[in-house]
Amino acid sequence: MTVYLDANATEVLRPAALDAMVSAAVLAGNPSSVHAAGRAARRVLEDSRTVLGRSFGVDADQVVFTSGGTEANVLAIHAFGQGRPIMIGATEHDAVRQGAPHAVVLSVGRDGVLDRQGLDACLAKAPGAFVCVMAANNETGVLHPLHEVSAICARYGAWLHVDAVQQAGRVPLDFATTRADSMAISGHKFGGPKGAGALLLRESRKVAPLIAGGGQERGRRGGTPALPAIAGMAAALSVALAQDWAVIARLRDAIDVAARQVGAMVAGDGLAPRLPNTTCLVLPNVPAQTQLMALDLAGFAVSAGSACSSGKVTASHVLTAMGLEKLATQAIRVSLPWNVEAAAVDRFIVAYAELAGRLGKQA
Repeated sequence: MTVYLDANATEVLRPAALDAMVSAAVLAGNPSSVHAAGRAARRVLEDSRTVLGRSFGVDADQVVFTSGGTEANVLAIHAFGQGRPIMIGATEHDAVRQGAPHAVVLSVGRDGVLDRQGLDACLAKAPGAFVCVMAANNETGVLHPLHEVSAICARYGAWLHVDAVQQAGRVPLDFATTRADSMAISGHKFGGPKGAGALLLRESRKVAPLIAGGGQERGRRGGTPALPAIAGMAAALSVALAQDWAVIARLRDAIDVAARQVGAMVAGDGLAPRLPNTTCLVLPNVPAQTQLMALDLAGFAVSAGSACSSGKVTASHVLTAMGLEKLATQAIRVSLPWNVEAAAVDRFIVAYAELAGRLGKQA
């Protein structure tokens, strides 16, 4: 049986999410209908909205449901980037990179953290810009100092969008205290179903929809909401926030120690805070594709960077931005799911050591 260690691509579905999905799926009513069946569906929708708002420190009406993190990111760029210079971090997810193809790219250090002096210098030349910065990197798990970033943005009257897709549900994140203007989350990254996400908004921010429709989401996103997915997302978030992630972090740390012992390096390790479940292992001179195939044959599901590249394994733009150009095609991402077992991690450590010993000698 395959050991699943690719939670940053999509988390394992939580039982509470499945139960909520089933309950919502059997409701016949459309949440926009005014009859009793519609009102019952509406209650599920708005209860879910309240759960998300409370979880991130915002009012329920500041939550706009979307199909996932990509749509939430693109909606923010569409709504707030019009007529403004746009700046994005060099390690942003492709949803942001492709959503703002002409943006100024802000550098990161060797630790993978956004260069705040560089941001300050760019905003001094273009005050009032729209800045996109991820909370946590999907490949390395490196956390960005959002409070420092938002303070710089505020100094120049810039608007800040945060891609919190990987951090939400894993590391506490209060939207209000970040002083961001918008924030994207995605349910399947913390154990909900695929197909539901949200854009969180500062109180005064207005959103022109990407998808026009019948006035759903207060006119901010048209279309009948995916009620089962939304209910599952809310249920998963409540459970995720209650989980003891320190246990997962200790298992990740064990992988890091063992990997270094066999000649691998850990991107960002010791240089910046990281997500508790994520490690990026770089094995010099051994292509990532070769590592993936060897581990897959050994019964382990890991990845090389983002899962949003149509199955292609290419040089990591994240590692390249961190100054690791020569190693950018030699890294794998291990992201532990919420239900990972210590015995499975032990088996992975053995398999990785065997891989490094065998393939490292051939390189």
